[in-house]
Amino acid sequence: MFPREVISTGSLVLRSPSDSDAEAIARACDDPVTARFLHVLPSPYTLRDARDYLRAAERKWTEGGAEFTITENGRYVGAIGVQPPDPWGVAQIGYLAAPWARGKGVVTKAARAVTEWLFDHGVERVELHAVVENIASLRVAYKAGFQEEGRRRDARVQRDGRRTDVITLARLRRDSGVAADPYLPFFDGGELSDGVVRLAPLEVADALDYHRMMREPSVAAYGFGPPTTLEDNERRCRYTGYWWVSGQRIELAIRDAVSGEFAGHLQLVQVLPIFGQGMIGYSLRPEFRGRGFMTRAVRLLVDWAFTCTPLHRIVAGTAVGNTASHRVLERSGFVRESLLRELYPTEDGSRVDEVGWLRLRPS
Repeated sequence: MFPREVISTGSLVLRSPSDSDAEAIARACDDPVTARFLHVLPSPYTLRDARDYLRAAERKWTEGGAEFTITENGRYVGAIGVQPPDPWGVAQIGYLAAPWARGKGVVTKAARAVTEWLFDHGVERVELHAVVENIASLRVAYKAGFQEEGRRRDARVQRDGRRTDVITLARLRRDSGVAADPYLPFFDGGELSDGVVRLAPLEVADALDYHRMMREPSVAAYGFGPPTTLEDNERRCRYTGYWWVSGQRIELAIRDAVSGEFAGHLQLVQVLPIFGQGMIGYSLRPEFRGRGFMTRAVRLLVDWAFTCTPLHRIVAGTAVGNTASHRVLERSGFVRESLLRELYPTEDGSRVDEVGWLRLRPS
């Protein structure tokens, strides 16, 4: 059983929840973002529910767990809880930030402090779980020194009844706990634009446009792999934030900067930090072709990558007959680097050559 201690870290004080927290708890838990990702909470969440939580928090302490209110200058800013450790010294934590405290690093500091407190009290391993769409929770975990260990498919049911994947992260007593800078930082302001095209993360709302574009014959002719359904593509769009925050890849919608209309798709994939290399791929709706949209989009992304990430090489691969794609790359500063014979499989079972392209970080 853990001692009921107060934890102080910087401007934060973590203490046992008290009756004086009830109104703030009710306001924090009645928030739409909280309700979306903590689907077990009642919605709407009332003062009565907050008082039920306070009783449950008291039981958690007596049953071997821990529950903390996070305060800053005496004000409630969130909560963090610990499940009772298992026989092997493994504990699980969970947290929430009050809406008025988000984006200030409050929960990251609290998660780090509680994790180190647990290590001081004999815990060997601390785990946490976040649904794949909860980017804020994943960012907290990475910044608090946790490492991703795997994905549990369809492990949780959302409030709307949809099943979703859960990402498992952990920190061990022997880990340094030092958080590395993100290899692929988010765009400042959430997007890139040159006034003609706008690049923003691919969203679920884009799934239908994306699906239709990928089925368009002139796009499908250069695709490979099994055909995807609209449901497949909606699921893909739900993953884009997780892929980005975990440093795996970037998936973008290309939009007309004036109308906001979905024009195409641009991605940075196969990110290999050890080589400082990533690969771009792209597709454009027919009605937006011939206007320089894709050249502009590729330049925006590659220029950003060389400015804001450690990437040294950006590569691309195109089917040997895809001359429109060749022109995009040439206008975007890429040079031909290689020819890979019979790489791309086609629908009729034959294979076509791939032209490899390269753009290096400016010296």
